[in-house]
Amino acid sequence: MASLALPHTLLGTGPHHVIAVHGWFGDRGTFARLLPDLDLDAFSYAFVDLRGYGEAKDTFGAYTTREAGADVIALADTLGWERYSLIGHSMGACVVQRALAMAPSRVRRLVGLNPVPAGGFPMTPEQWELFSGAADLPANRRAIIDLTTGGARPAAWLDRMVAESLDRSDAKAFRAWLDSWAREDFHEEIEGSPLPVRVVVGALDPALSAEVMRQTWLRWYPHADLVELPATGHYPMEETPLQLLSAVEEFLRADDEVAGNRG
Repeated sequence: MASLALPHTLLGTGPHHVIAVHGWFGDRGTFARLLPDLDLDAFSYAFVDLRGYGEAKDTFGAYTTREAGADVIALADTLGWERYSLIGHSMGACVVQRALAMAPSRVRRLVGLNPVPAGGFPMTPEQWELFSGAADLPANRRAIIDLTTGGARPAAWLDRMVAESLDRSDAKAFRAWLDSWAREDFHEEIEGSPLPVRVVVGALDPALSAEVMRQTWLRWYPHADLVELPATGHYPMEETPLQLLSAVEEFLRADDEVAGNRG
């Protein structure tokens, strides 16, 4: 199947190009609370919709992280971006790691937000039943969101997150994506990469915790660092957007400082 230049929102005029990929529960609107405060002079951002989500909700595909990684590269080609940094939230972190594995020389820096490791996400049978049922059962989606935000969020917020997730995703695609991000192990394709990597997690997220990151991301990427945001769960873009944005842009900006020093 041919790669797709993904639907996207393009913001900024900065020389440092950045592609941001959403997670399992939402389209590019996931990043909406970050948009007003982006540094648009330093960076140019492309926020994408993966197949089965948002503007690509009705776009057919295999709904795999490998396919999506190729789609990310196709978008960069369409935009004329030879080099770029990558941001991926949750499932989207697997997508950007696939893009890195396919075109390592093109990636400047990589940021994983509450990121699924390249080794997949092992689950107990009970957990698999909860996650696999989330495609058709709104109550399962709500339970997952509540669990991964530490049971600390208002009921109305949980309801909104579920409603937006249902509206912005195709149920069949949503279910198919699970098999890819949770069950595929491609860590050998990225292990040992010299790329600068930042991993950002929320202290209230028990599923993709700082300890999980130390056992996976920080082992596989020798130049990775870890930022843990307090009072934050799996959705830092919603829960603590300013703290998240500071952690992300500080890290991305360091690449420009290194380049300036070399010049």
